[in-house]
Amino acid sequence: MKQPVESLEQANNLREVQAMKRLSPHPNILQLHEIIYDKKTGSLSLICELMDMNIYELIRGRRHPLPEIKARNYIYQLCKSLDHMHRNGIFHRDVKPENILIRKDVLKLADFGSCRSVYSKPPYTEYISTRWYRAPECLLTDGYYSHKMDIWSAGCVFFEIMSLNPLFPGSNELDQVSKIHDVLGTPDDEILQKFKQSRAMRFDFPPKKGSGISHLIPQCSSGGLSLMYEMLDVAEKQASTLRRHNVKHVPDSLMRRNGPSYPVELPKLNVVVPAPKIASYPITSLPSLMAHNGSLPALKSTKYHGKPTKPRNEPHHQPFKSYHIPPLERKGGGY
Repeated sequence: MKQPVESLEQANNLREVQAMKRLSPHPNILQLHEIIYDKKTGSLSLICELMDMNIYELIRGRRHPLPEIKARNYIYQLCKSLDHMHRNGIFHRDVKPENILIRKDVLKLADFGSCRSVYSKPPYTEYISTRWYRAPECLLTDGYYSHKMDIWSAGCVFFEIMSLNPLFPGSNELDQVSKIHDVLGTPDDEILQKFKQSRAMRFDFPPKKGSGISHLIPQCSSGGLSLMYEMLDVAEKQASTLRRHNVKHVPDSLMRRNGPSYPVELPKLNVVVPAPKIASYPITSLPSLMAHNGSLPALKSTKYHGKPTKPRNEPHHQPFKSYHIPPLERKGGGY
């Protein structure tokens, strides 16, 4: 990790560490096996399972897009990971091809350094997420967005897998908004008014009818386009029906071939660390909060009024044990 860590308690309280502990095990969430903390340098390393590449590396340099059945397989797994995150009270805030890892045909969401709790109150950080995958509410409000931004980002990733090109490659925030309106059109007045109430700066967009997505990916089926449009719903209806779309647009044969929809236990990674320079602390696997015998139950729409309360029976996560590491003596320029 980039920032230095001053203590084991600080390492344990990092959002990324806490999120990965809470979300594991799940077949579409990158598994954290252990952390390595060097007290002398303050460096912290997260040891995760090995993956082959990310989505960006998969599509970079390709001349022809992936078959739609394979692209929808990946999006199916991405939606499963996001649904699991949101049900456990976390949203990612930086869904993009570089943070989506694959190994063979298995997809896993990674990099939880920007995640936040769905129970925290806005405003949040404005300049979150990578610009090309940033939802309109992130661009047009002063940090008043929610976990639904992840679904917008996933829709942008879906298009990129199908076309090999980013959907909204804006050069700055204003250009980003313009590119969104060019394709999807300007939002309804009701939506724009809602954005204006959460923005100190005033804005007025001339009414525009977007060109649509279908001509950009003519090879995409009507079912794939329907899913993509609903994920890019500016009216923010998409998250409440995420799981319904997830099942509706993926054939049963694909769901069976993709493996179980319940969490599976992954083998621990054995890491040998010279003592006493570095101490490692294993991550204990937590029981899953999501197991439905291979079927996906309907996701109920939830509206928050005031400050929501955390779900009951939430697992209690024990902090890492503290270990005293003896000081290291420098000998001849090394350790």
